[in-house]
Amino acid sequence: MIRSIITLVAFAAAAATASAQQIVTDSGAVTGATADGISSFKGIPYAAPPVGAGRWSAPAPVTPWVSPRDATNYGPDCMQNPLPGVPAGSRPTSEDCLTVNVWTPKAVKGAKLPVMLWIHGGGFVGGSGTLPETDGTALARRDVVIVSFNYRLGRFGFFAHPALGSDGNWGLMDQIAALKWVQRNIAAFGGDPAQVTIFGESAGGESVSRLMASPVAKGLFARAIVASGGGRDAWPDLGAAQAKGLAFGTRNNAADAAALRALPADKVLGSIALMSKEDDRYSGPMTDGTIIPADADAIFAAGKQAHIPFIIGSNDDELGFIPAAFRSMINGPVEKGLGAAATTVKAAYASEDEANRRIGGDVIFAEPALAFGLSQARAGAPTFLYRFGYVAEAQRKPDVGAVHASDVAFQFGNLAPDAIDADRAAAKRIGDYWTNFAKTGDPNGGGLPVWSRLDPAAPQLLSIGIAATTMAPAGSPALTAIATARDAKK
Repeated sequence: MIRSIITLVAFAAAAATASAQQIVTDSGAVTGATADGISSFKGIPYAAPPVGAGRWSAPAPVTPWVSPRDATNYGPDCMQNPLPGVPAGSRPTSEDCLTVNVWTPKAVKGAKLPVMLWIHGGGFVGGSGTLPETDGTALARRDVVIVSFNYRLGRFGFFAHPALGSDGNWGLMDQIAALKWVQRNIAAFGGDPAQVTIFGESAGGESVSRLMASPVAKGLFARAIVASGGGRDAWPDLGAAQAKGLAFGTRNNAADAAALRALPADKVLGSIALMSKEDDRYSGPMTDGTIIPADADAIFAAGKQAHIPFIIGSNDDELGFIPAAFRSMINGPVEKGLGAAATTVKAAYASEDEANRRIGGDVIFAEPALAFGLSQARAGAPTFLYRFGYVAEAQRKPDVGAVHASDVAFQFGNLAPDAIDADRAAAKRIGDYWTNFAKTGDPNGGGLPVWSRLDPAAPQLLSIGIAATTMAPAGSPALTAIATARDAKK
């Protein structure tokens, strides 16, 4: 009798554990893993594999499965070339890569926790939602549900050809499909589909602002965070993208959709030249007239974007990782883009050396952050502007600040093993701001330094530095000159 009772108790405990780790999605049940109070579910398909006839097609519904699907490991990363200077992901790459990952502190339907969906960076040609620095465990401990995902990249994700119709932003379609998956399924993981914050860095940040400006993504999220997203550059229109697609098809003897989709994956992947917009083989996002109806800054300036709570900012030394001898590789195209105003912009800096050091990061990241922030604030939405300047103690070097992407580990709280207490305190502060915002639409609270809303009449930003975190003036003569030059060209 006693043995039977013990067996029943053990069975009930095991069943409770299994129940806590098993979630039923609209495509079938998934079984995840629980550790230290956080349940994770990885590699869940949110769209059918984009292979065969699915290559260069809109994301299709997943074929449901019957038996519970193992969700303890990430799926493959999307096809990509390694990015110079960026550690490669640990996952194999495949065209079959459209999966989401979820971390939740309460895998209970009805918990209604805020949701934060991460869009990874990588210039739209690389990156992954599976990198260690973006593991969602630490953030999920703050009573939010974290979601990451993969989307098609490079020529697989952004490719137009007359034989494929009037589409080409397949990777952005994937992002929207992932958001729709969240709307349908996140309640089962304890999340609230009415409280979704999208956040991303670099190309992920630019994706956030583009989704805010897209009529197709309307209503799929409630708040947004853009980190180093740039976005004031003009994407090519559909016609220009199709011309490149035609040239690619001609080079590969593929004139129709069937022949294009039959090309070997390595032929489609191409070379590292896909990274350079100066190369005629570059394949990136485009203004397609549907998902992306116009340049994002024009949509923001007209007040036609989503009027939702908004955090936007950049790092204080975005391109500081580039040796001085190679800065001309960035500054040359940047100054060319400014046209005749380049001389005026350079003169707005304190010295020629300062101009050479800062102009690239200011044009690509800092000025767009201010411009988008001002447009959102003028539209009446709660808007918060920041500049991230904290550098982990082990990474500090003379005359180098917080470089591009160095903030990501702080956003997620996934610091290197050699982090010191001050580093961890900085990460906690960022995590508090970000999760407060996800919960309420306001990053303030919990004894944090006050972060004032952006006021277009007297713009200030939150300066997150090594010594202090405090409000500071948002503009500078250089940023004003850059904005004037850009607006004059519109």
